[in-house]
Amino acid sequence: MREYLLVFVVAAVITYASTPFVRWLAFATGAITAVRDRDIHTHPIPRLGGVAMLLGFVAALLVARRLPYLSQIFQGGEMAGVLIGAIIVCAVGVLDDIRELDWMTKLAGQMLAAGVMAFQGVQLLSLPLFGVTVLPASLLITLTIFTVIISSNAVNFIDGLDGLAAGVVAIAGVAFFSYSYLLSRSYDPPNVFSSSTFITAALVGCCVGFLPHNFHPARLFMGDSGSLMLGLLLAAATISMTGNIDPSAQVGGNPNVAILLPVVLPLAILSLPLLDVLLAVVRRTRAGRRPWLPDAEHLHHRMLRLGHTHVQAVLVLYLWAAVVALGVVSFAFVDGWLPIVVISLVGTSATALTLWLPRWMPVRRL
Repeated sequence: MREYLLVFVVAAVITYASTPFVRWLAFATGAITAVRDRDIHTHPIPRLGGVAMLLGFVAALLVARRLPYLSQIFQGGEMAGVLIGAIIVCAVGVLDDIRELDWMTKLAGQMLAAGVMAFQGVQLLSLPLFGVTVLPASLLITLTIFTVIISSNAVNFIDGLDGLAAGVVAIAGVAFFSYSYLLSRSYDPPNVFSSSTFITAALVGCCVGFLPHNFHPARLFMGDSGSLMLGLLLAAATISMTGNIDPSAQVGGNPNVAILLPVVLPLAILSLPLLDVLLAVVRRTRAGRRPWLPDAEHLHHRMLRLGHTHVQAVLVLYLWAAVVALGVVSFAFVDGWLPIVVISLVGTSATALTLWLPRWMPVRRL
């Protein structure tokens, strides 16, 4: 755990320290988010925050290579594939932050990044369904690329309020880290040092280091360079763990639930952005519009229309992300009715806050 804590701290510190330079770089290159009809901010704000998070992730990689136990995850080509994929998708995002690329170019960049990761070994080898289900290699590679694209765009969709995407991804990373770490301890022999656990530790560090600059009122947006990269890293952790899971491993609590978690958990930790994507596709398709065309009907827009302030909307959405992600993980560790009772109570509280917090705490008018 000490090595993971060091990785987290390094990623957070480097991300935080490099963000002012990246902010200057955004102004110098014209990577400025203008005010559009669907936007919440009221004045132009620089973006490119993904570059700072990439520097934090690279720093965490360099430190991990020098550590006695974590260095073992670099024996294959997986981590090189993750790094190259992150650089590619971040570079695509940087170009979009500066020049506004079309959707097809961005999709091609995501597919290239996913393909590089798959070529380097970051791919689903099997699916933990009905024991271990081995599918044809071509289908598994396709599922790998599809997972990266869905995850990247899901995070991109939810990046609409200051600090929202970084906070939700950090919560998702904590949930995934907890499950991956404790699952690894149950192996015989135990081995808590894995690619997926490292990626999530570094990912959470990058998000935590960026949040002080990005929380409302934001001084820097992560831009597509950040949201696409965070989604790719989440997908890399998911693929690395799910494709190599031991279905006989038990982490205690409820072994039947634990077997299903490798399939359910990736959906749970991204439930909020995935729900936003699904609603957007259905909404735009029913209106006769193309699914990728932007609008002002995302979950965060609806929260603001309910009367929430910017900060209230973000914090309530954090709570929902934690309820689902951490709640699902708890089923593997705690048996009986306790997880259901706790999740029900917290979920009820989250519902009440979503609907009635603006009435309890009305905005003061000066």
